[in-house]
Amino acid sequence: MSQNVFQVSRSVSGRAWVWRGGAADEGLGPDAMIRRLFLSRGARAEEIDMLRAPTIRDMLPDPSIFRDMDAAAARIADAVERGERIVLFGDYDVDGATSASVLIRALAMFGARAGHYIPDRLLEGYGPSADALVNLKQAGADLVVCVDCGTQGFEALEAARAAGLDVIVVDHHKASTELPPAAAIVNPNRIDEGVEAQGYGHLAAAGMSFLVTVAVRRELARRGRLGDRPPNLMPLLDLVALGTVADVVPLTGLNRAFVAQGLKIMARRGNRGLSALADAARLERAPLASDLGFALGPRINAGGRVGRADLGVRLLCGAHDEDCQALAEELSRLNEERRAIEADVTDAALAAAERAGNMPVAVVSGEGWHPGVIGIAASRLKDRLGAPAIVIGTDAGIGKGSGRSISGVDLGAAVLAAKDAGLLSAGGGHAMAAGLTVVADRIGELTDFLCERLEGQVTRAQSERSLAFDLAVAPGGITPDLAESLDLAAPYGAGWPTPRVAAGPVSIVEASVVGNGHVRTLLAGADGKRAKGIAFRAEDTPLGAALLGANGRRLFVAGRVKRDDWQQVPRAEIHIEDAAWADGAAARAA
Repeated sequence: MSQNVFQVSRSVSGRAWVWRGGAADEGLGPDAMIRRLFLSRGARAEEIDMLRAPTIRDMLPDPSIFRDMDAAAARIADAVERGERIVLFGDYDVDGATSASVLIRALAMFGARAGHYIPDRLLEGYGPSADALVNLKQAGADLVVCVDCGTQGFEALEAARAAGLDVIVVDHHKASTELPPAAAIVNPNRIDEGVEAQGYGHLAAAGMSFLVTVAVRRELARRGRLGDRPPNLMPLLDLVALGTVADVVPLTGLNRAFVAQGLKIMARRGNRGLSALADAARLERAPLASDLGFALGPRINAGGRVGRADLGVRLLCGAHDEDCQALAEELSRLNEERRAIEADVTDAALAAAERAGNMPVAVVSGEGWHPGVIGIAASRLKDRLGAPAIVIGTDAGIGKGSGRSISGVDLGAAVLAAKDAGLLSAGGGHAMAAGLTVVADRIGELTDFLCERLEGQVTRAQSERSLAFDLAVAPGGITPDLAESLDLAAPYGAGWPTPRVAAGPVSIVEASVVGNGHVRTLLAGADGKRAKGIAFRAEDTPLGAALLGANGRRLFVAGRVKRDDWQQVPRAEIHIEDAAWADGAAARAA
């Protein structure tokens, strides 16, 4: 059998369609299909049962494998015993909000009260600042725990030490060879971390924060502070799941257990804040991993992007229903405001990238571009260009930038190298995303540096550009039963992709633009069976042009099969990502 799905070597978006893990056999039963899905995603045969029903008991490591974990647990336990004032200093994104909330709620279980501090994205920027930490000390803080930030906070942590403030860092971002001064730095991506702990470098900060709570509970129990029945930490997994999915870390290994179990906890609606947020998002059924990334996460993020940075933490730690409802409604309102601002910045960024021409890394900037949406604009730009993208908003000669990368290109390492080369005032991140601060006059130098450093990685990644598929069906095969069968290998997300299905050949019975540039279609197979499809934000893309202008030509379509329970009638549709002509040279085998 050809290695190209439906013999497509070049689709309308210029990609080959290839089988993930080798050509699929036709007529696979549900069990065989699930086994194939796991194996094609890198699982070993002996792991399938555990990964299919991942549990915390089976997958949680001993927290002590991480450097400084025991020191961090002991210092936090000391603070609990002494009644010291503890402050959680979190990033302003979802991972930061959930990480801070995990520790605040855990400390409450241990009999301690902790405050929080979330820096303002516009006024303070990412991570701890010297002024913020010194002010917290002067306000009475004895211990600050930085979550999802701090690994690059050299100046701030030096100032904290000089002021007599103890700081613990719980992070997952890439570290430099040198580390800032702290009572403990718990980060699986420390360069000096042990081999076993490095295997958990895919965890989000929310996952690392949960491991810290496990270590603190163990330390307090050892000291006899928790009685005969130490508190159950499992109810915190809904927050861990949200932070993990929203931070787009790979849903492999321990992250699968965090998300699978966290979704079960979330479905019980025990966290009043999350329940209010689900209501505001009109999420009535049990949540899926995709809901965390597309419905709940953006609302938490909206507070840090265009509103008050601490709204997310206040909601997730909320104790009163009326407060939670008001906060959730405010975050939903801010999310709508964010969408409008994002659309304007994205359009301007795309126009700037077109003027700059084809470059290995798209670096674009604009005066007054809202810093709260530049990360989303960078993601949109990356998707459109198929190349890493950095979007920089400048104000008074200073640029705040956010970048997104493509698979195979380590943007975070390149940004750190640019910082080490003196091109950036601040910068850091991980392979797929990064943030930076740059003097506006040096954006050109930064662009040249990144393009030269990453050109080889980008060329290799783009030359291997393809879509990987798990299944091929006729249009009549797009059914609720298929969607349910594919869901058996969930949760899906980064590093564990939702199964991609090829369907066809199809004729376009109807095609129209709906909403914000989405293309909705009605597909028909040769046997007359029909299926609905939608291509999101595709109106001005080659995919949209093909769907809207098929004019009787037959197509193969590629996408994700989703169950649609509108009006309690089970249906299915395909979320179309790509298409290929079924009767032209683009569909011939390579």
